[in-house]
Parts: sequence; C-alpha cells; structure tokens
Amino acid sequence: MPAANIVSTLIEAMPPGLVWTGRRMAASSASGWSTGFAALDAELPDRGWPRGTIIELIAARPGIGELGLLQPMLRQTPRKRWVSWISPPMLPYAPALAEAGIPLSRMMVVDTRDNAASLWACRQALGSRACHTVLAWLSRIDTSGLRRLQLAAETSGTPLFLFRPEHAAVQASPAALRLQLEANPDGLRVRILKRRGPPTADVVHLNLNAHTHAVDRADPAGPAASGHYTRCV
Repeated sequence: MPAANIVSTLIEAMPPGLVWTGRRMAASSASGWSTGFAALDAELPDRGWPRGTIIELIAARPGIGELGLLQPMLRQTPRKRWVSWISPPMLPYAPALAEAGIPLSRMMVVDTRDNAASLWACRQALGSRACHTVLAWLSRIDTSGLRRLQLAAETSGTPLFLFRPEHAAVQASPAALRLQLEANPDGLRVRILKRRGPPTADVVHLNLNAHTHAVDRADPAGPAASGHYTRCV
C-alpha cells in the first residue's frame, strides 16, 4: 500500500477532532461567538468569531461599516465585563450605540498619546481578563508586536479586533482570522484572507442595514455629550 494511503487510513482511524487536515475546516474545543450574520458564520471554523486570538479587520479607510459588523457581539457584553476601545480614529457616537442596544456602561474608550502607548493599553486590557473583547486601532505594528498581542489574547481567552489599513493585508500575521472589508450600498463585502481551515476565494456579502444602526461616525458634540461610557486619557 502506498505511504500516502497508509497515512490517510491511520488518520481516519483516529478519534474525530484529534487531527486536523488542511482540506477541512478547523474547529476548536470552544465554540465561537456568532457574528450575527449567518452567511459569515458559515465560512468561519467555529461558526463565529474565534475566542482568544487576534481578528484583523482590514479596510481602505475607517467608517465604512466595520463597527456595524461587530454590533451583534457588542450587544452581548456581560454586565461585569468591559469592551475596551483603544485609540479609535473617531469618538464613538454614544446615542447611536445606545440605540443599537449596546450597553454604554460597559464601554471604555482609551485615548493614548502615541502608538507605543496604544500597544501597552492593548496588552493591559487583554491581561486584565476583565474584557469581553478589545477593539484597537494601531497606526503601525510589526510582526513581533503582533505575536506579543496574540500571546496575550490566547492567555486571557479574549478576542482582540485589530482595525488595520489596507496595506497591512500583505504583512505576515499570527492572527487566526483576517478579513478584508469593502463598502457596498447596503453593507459590506467581506473577503476572508486567512482562517483556520482551507483558503477560500468567495466573497461574503452582508446587508448591514437590515441588522444594525449607524455607529461609524464621530460624536459632533464631543466628550460632554457622550459621557455615558467611560473615557480614559
């Protein structure tokens, strides 16, 4: 019997889940959090956002609907957990967040002086084990920095959503999931650049208008009008 057939036979004889092969979708012992979009869940190994890892959301510019993609998860923030927003490019618009059903009292916006401080804040938020999730916008980060954040996410079991510019798509990354986002008239086109499983060239079309509220905008009145969430400087 050819060696390849022997290996295949041995793998098939092993208990399910003990060995993962590249042609099949990977699965972990812990199920993911549903994205709230069935078409996207169907393309993800854990049928949702993976836990304890970096998830990269790559787009040409901020404000194309990327926060709408996360609204279903943010609505499920537990009462004793936080969502840390690290250096968002615009001040989150509190009235829209509240209208979307997102608990403002569990939102913590962290303004930092520079990129190094943003990285430090990310590690602290992950290491605290007090966060439901961490959202971070970094102007730049190298592979070494990504590995440190990945380790922190794995250790704490907390997902870290990194919002990254378009050119980051060609950078190597330890992230378990990398999505490239493009705006379309009713929502987003999502291309999966990396997942734990076989590659796919399919594009997932998401209708955000049917499920989300507009939260990708700045608060026109500034901090005083958005004091319902915690803001740290």
